[in-house]
Amino acid sequence: MLNGLLQTHPEDPAREVADLPSPRVQAHAANLMELADGTLCCAWFGGTMEGRSDISVFMSRLEPGARRWSAPVQLSDDPERSEQNPVLFPAPDGALWLLHTAQTAGHQDSSVVRRRVSSDGGRSWGPTETLEAAPPGTFVRQPIRVQPDGSWLLPIFNCRSIPGRAWDGSLDDSAVLRSTDRGASWQRVSVPDSLGCVHMNIVAASDGGLLAFFRSRWADHVYRSRSDDGGLTWQPPQPCGLPNNNSSIQALRLADGRLAMIFNASSAADAQGRRESLYDELEEPAPAAAGQAGADDSPPPARRAFWGAPRAPLTLALSGDDGLSWPWQRHLEVGDGWCMSNNSADRLNREYSYPSIRQSADGALHLAYTVFRQHIRHVRLMPDWVTQTSE
Repeated sequence: MLNGLLQTHPEDPAREVADLPSPRVQAHAANLMELADGTLCCAWFGGTMEGRSDISVFMSRLEPGARRWSAPVQLSDDPERSEQNPVLFPAPDGALWLLHTAQTAGHQDSSVVRRRVSSDGGRSWGPTETLEAAPPGTFVRQPIRVQPDGSWLLPIFNCRSIPGRAWDGSLDDSAVLRSTDRGASWQRVSVPDSLGCVHMNIVAASDGGLLAFFRSRWADHVYRSRSDDGGLTWQPPQPCGLPNNNSSIQALRLADGRLAMIFNASSAADAQGRRESLYDELEEPAPAAAGQAGADDSPPPARRAFWGAPRAPLTLALSGDDGLSWPWQRHLEVGDGWCMSNNSADRLNREYSYPSIRQSADGALHLAYTVFRQHIRHVRLMPDWVTQTSE
């Protein structure tokens, strides 16, 4: 039942699970964040179908010691744009930021990044603002990282369309917005040779550097990059040994020093079909190029983004060598992961996807992810669950 109650998994006593109430037909793209008082917040987007203008951002809370998630609260409501990919950021000054994208229909190259700020831990929010440092076509998905020197790193990806065609992801690449004045201004740092690498997720390296992991538009591998100067420059991304299906991933440095990654253990090699694009079900003509980032001068792509690879199984992996290898892996969810449709109203979609991962002070991992684009699931388990053999 979608009652938000955290309870023991019926088939695995080492897991606790809660299915969050969903106020809309579709729910997708969860992002978890723990606040200073131990409150766990989960934000996602919901509506009838991704890309439609009734898609808005929602958030629910799990208070310290509570067993039930709160009723979701709607945090955005632009009647002209699809508001997607929420990111929560507890700033060092105690404020809680909400970042999200806002696009026209399925045109991710029209997206702007918007911000709201809460001074009371997400119970109330200030006005919606546009992040001026992010030009049209900018998308976010992963959290801001605060560096030891006080600088902030916001990973972004840039959505560009092929001239004369609707956006399909084939020209997307990654960058970082870096701020040294607590978000008042931002410097843009490109990630070289990152065509097709998106959803950049920055984590600390074991030696003081930075690592970044990426989703692949080519649906082949999770990619890995490194910075040795605090995020001012980045190495070209390279495959890290895990498959990717052109769906989101998230990594986290654990308290015991290992890296954890939650991802779909599938790729284009597992696909039974291929979609034209993520938004091929929206009832609209191809757009004009107005407002599209780079639409007039982008070169034709050497290859096209792959859509339709299965979004299952959903897998948790651990690495002891900064993500060079992932010897411990265990599936959280299994199924066929059918995602050739985003249709939630008719319950056509069967994906487990867009995971988020946090670790609380007691060492437990908290995971949130999409279930069939109908609701968000929260799972609590200990890291060593991954290394145990399921019965």
